[in-house]
Amino acid sequence: MSLFKKLFGSASDAHDDDINNEAGAALENKQVYDDELFTVNFKKNGGKFLYCENLGEVHEEFLNILEENDWFECEALCFEPRLQPLLEENMLTYANSKNPKFLLALCENLIADEGAILFSSNQIKQNKPNDLPDNMVIFATTSQLLHNKSDALRQIKQKYNKDYPTNITAIKYFEKAKEEDFLHYGSVAKNLYLLLLEDL
Repeated sequence: MSLFKKLFGSASDAHDDDINNEAGAALENKQVYDDELFTVNFKKNGGKFLYCENLGEVHEEFLNILEENDWFECEALCFEPRLQPLLEENMLTYANSKNPKFLLALCENLIADEGAILFSSNQIKQNKPNDLPDNMVIFATTSQLLHNKSDALRQIKQKYNKDYPTNITAIKYFEKAKEEDFLHYGSVAKNLYLLLLEDL
């Protein structure tokens, strides 16, 4: 930048500020757009969406899910130590489960353009979707929402910096298709609840 421009500015500085403000507004609009896009696609795919503003609401909604499905005094599957207190406070067993009613897990990302949830070996170990229980309760935050799988894979690459997780898979269908078509071929439908915590 020239000395004159530093001292006196230029007519284009105001224009640059306008461009920066417009870019910021566009980025914010894109986030709102992705929020709405994910919600619409997720519900269209048959997912059950529960928005929570704080951790108290997460606990309350989890209890509602247990009541709705009569999952008290049953076995669950949970690989994430941070989520196990949710199971313990509701007296659910999760260690060495032989016949779990549901999976309680985190995820890598939420994919807006497909309404899908992306998992890796960090959440589901080496299990394929077929190996997991038919019922799933997933805990995620709004900051995990990305536009598409390319964005999600790029973020995984940045996040794990060479110690990449394996078994990266997306689950997209949350109810059985009324009519089988080639788009559903090989996919596994899961009864899925998403506890989405606002963290932005």
